[in-house]
Amino acid sequence: MDRTRSRTGAVVGSLTALALALTGLFTGGAGSANADSTDAGTRAVPKHAVTGYWQNFDNGAQVQKLADVQDEYDIVAVAFADATATQGEITFNLDSAGLGGYTVDEFKADIKAKQAAGKSVIISVGGEKGAVAVNDSASANAFADSTYKLMREYGFDGVDIDLENGLNSTYMTQALKSLAAKAGSGLVLTMAPQTIDMQSPSNEYFKTALAVKDILTVVNMQYYNSGSMLGCDGKVYSQGTVDFLTGLACIQLENGLAPPQVGIGVPASSRAAGGGYASPDVVNSALDCLAKGTGCGSFKPSRTYPGIRGAMAWSTNWDATAGSAWSTSVGAHVHGLP
Repeated sequence: MDRTRSRTGAVVGSLTALALALTGLFTGGAGSANADSTDAGTRAVPKHAVTGYWQNFDNGAQVQKLADVQDEYDIVAVAFADATATQGEITFNLDSAGLGGYTVDEFKADIKAKQAAGKSVIISVGGEKGAVAVNDSASANAFADSTYKLMREYGFDGVDIDLENGLNSTYMTQALKSLAAKAGSGLVLTMAPQTIDMQSPSNEYFKTALAVKDILTVVNMQYYNSGSMLGCDGKVYSQGTVDFLTGLACIQLENGLAPPQVGIGVPASSRAAGGGYASPDVVNSALDCLAKGTGCGSFKPSRTYPGIRGAMAWSTNWDATAGSAWSTSVGAHVHGLP
């Protein structure tokens, strides 16, 4: 995530290289079952949910207190945790000055109020400039211990993994399993990988998601800032289209993630990302295509996924800047899915 404006992702320069990496992907495999249920702990997370990132900084989008976050958001990811000098360890520093004097006590009270309204509030780790590294057992333990400490201190319901500068599946899995053991079945665990990270189940991010499937709430991949990508049918699709959203979601749905563990992550406005903005109508059509087989573009999945979790926006602040048009439209649509 570029805190000056938006999330940033890897621009794909060679689809040929991707195609080589994806050899054998589209035939499915042992992980291609599509159960509509999961054992993931989902405290306060409805069957169909909307996730939104709340900015703990002022980058030109409308500044919000947590209490100002639109009611349509079921999961609010606080962006972001900060790295410490200890590898793997995280902390959180509220930007009180940048947020108009917002105090820690007010922030904590707002978390409780959101939870009382049936929402989940989680701490997001990473972003485009995030420097958190979990590359060995010691850093995995430090990550789990410090994340759990923040959950207890602020009342966070869980954690969002948004590491855009590399991820080690072995040790991130260790860290998340350890955190789940501490937090219990109520843990809300989300991920926001870039498109390149989820093109194949052999990629480290995808491997992590599959390894923690028993505790995973939802993967809201960033369907933007990536350029054209391959869909699950091996064809190239342009970002910002229904086919891009459905074709890339299909890769996850046909390679091990259950429908409730897949969400569509998009910019809340055209100003929120460098590329790949998809209008609410496009997002809603993609959700209908995946859930009901209607509203599809040229690509139509071979099956429907009525349990699809929903959608994610970067960010609640950019949404507010644009008059909350995204959450008003997509929020109502997600909550109306079968």
